[in-house]
Amino acid sequence: MAGNRLAASWTEAWPRVRAYVLGAALVAAATAIGLAVYPTLSTTSLVMLYLMAVVAAAVYLGHGPALTVAVAGVGALDYLFVQPRFTFVVGMAEDLSALAGLLVVGMVISTLTNRLRREAEAARQREREAVQLYEFSRALASATDLEGVLQTVVDHAASALTGEAALLLLKDGTLDLRAATPGMHMVPPEVELARAVYADSFTANPRLPFFPSAGMDFLPLAGSKGPAGVLTIRPAVPARPIGAEYRRLAESLSAQAALALERAQLGEEARRAQMLEAAERLQAALLNSISHDLRTPLVSITGALTALRDDYAQVDQEALRGLVSDACVEADRLNRLVGHLLDMTRIEARAMHLTLEPCDVQDAVGSALEQSAERLAGREVRTDLPPGLPLVTMDFVLIVQVLVNLIENAVKYSAAASPIEISAAIEGEMLRLEVADRGVGIPAGDLARIFDKFYRVQRPDVVTGSGLGLAICRGIVEAHSGDIAAANRPGGGTVISVTLPLTLDATRIAEAGA
Repeated sequence: MAGNRLAASWTEAWPRVRAYVLGAALVAAATAIGLAVYPTLSTTSLVMLYLMAVVAAAVYLGHGPALTVAVAGVGALDYLFVQPRFTFVVGMAEDLSALAGLLVVGMVISTLTNRLRREAEAARQREREAVQLYEFSRALASATDLEGVLQTVVDHAASALTGEAALLLLKDGTLDLRAATPGMHMVPPEVELARAVYADSFTANPRLPFFPSAGMDFLPLAGSKGPAGVLTIRPAVPARPIGAEYRRLAESLSAQAALALERAQLGEEARRAQMLEAAERLQAALLNSISHDLRTPLVSITGALTALRDDYAQVDQEALRGLVSDACVEADRLNRLVGHLLDMTRIEARAMHLTLEPCDVQDAVGSALEQSAERLAGREVRTDLPPGLPLVTMDFVLIVQVLVNLIENAVKYSAAASPIEISAAIEGEMLRLEVADRGVGIPAGDLARIFDKFYRVQRPDVVTGSGLGLAICRGIVEAHSGDIAAANRPGGGTVISVTLPLTLDATRIAEAGA
């Protein structure tokens, strides 16, 4: 153990010893050159040799070795070259002034050079700190959420402060570990010490946040609204002395981290507020839909059944059939509304699963017309389906549902005497399906919103519906990596276009977010 300590001490002291040895070598080299040219050079010229040695020592070895070279040079010059030689007696005033000049100039050069070296090193240190803080701020700016900010803080703190880092934040009234670099673990006493530092940061005179004796540094993250947490650093060299540069960089990092965490937390709160607001709007729209669109058919069905229960004996067959027919119509309407709500829920929960297979477009249009036969009673339907249309990879049942919803929408918003037109065409690698009517069209301000949930164009006439049909169509079409759009027709009316890829694979479904 003693041998290890001695070896460590020698390893630490060797750079300083080496500098003084090299300084002695510089004095010996200057002396050797002086002896080689003596007595052809004057004492003043020999002084220049030793000044060169002093300058070299000041530039490359440091302040202490340079002063040693200056003093040793004066002694060597006096002993070997100044008359009388081989004594430290100075016989001439000129030689005395030369020796004094060598000593003074050597000390001045050493001091100035050492000051320049310190300033240059401080400038380099400040530059390194500025680069680290810039990279830190840039990484924080690119973090998109709170978890990203937390990981960025610990990663850059560990890199800049040379160690391992962990971040503790307040959660449910307790300071708990939220992020750490790989391999960083905190034992309960360390966590308790971090909590004590956090609690102490609220006081007017907080304690020093650096604890070299504990092998860790605890930096409170002081935001604009108070401490946000504690950044802990376990240095690679434990119990090392803390310099001003380390302290300055650590405090700058912790201040920047506190602001970034505060900004991320505010962003999370804003997103939660937006989600809550959107949920409240959806809830209000759903309640409005339920209060009207669900209650209306229920009231009609209840009224018909009540009439049959109370006055069955007095109701003739024709009135009976009317009541039953009205109840069936309202029950069908209620069933469609509930189905739309369930379909919209599956779409928003991304629980819609496509059963893809090559399908005939004409079969899909025919099935949609067959399911809409009752609503199309007495309406003229024109189809333009070119022969030879290729098979299209799609979910047959869902695409038929889209066509049924579009046909129902065209029936509701156009006059009974006007035709409904259905067409299909191939455009490159896409199939375009169009359902058009000759109604009053859609106001320009509503074209971009008619596919939103619960949105209905305001009409002076009463048109029933939940406002979900076109939203469901958009969800199904986008699940097929397709697109749906609405436009007004020249001459009046609306055309809704659906474009679908001819082939569809799992990759395109994933890209569509199905």
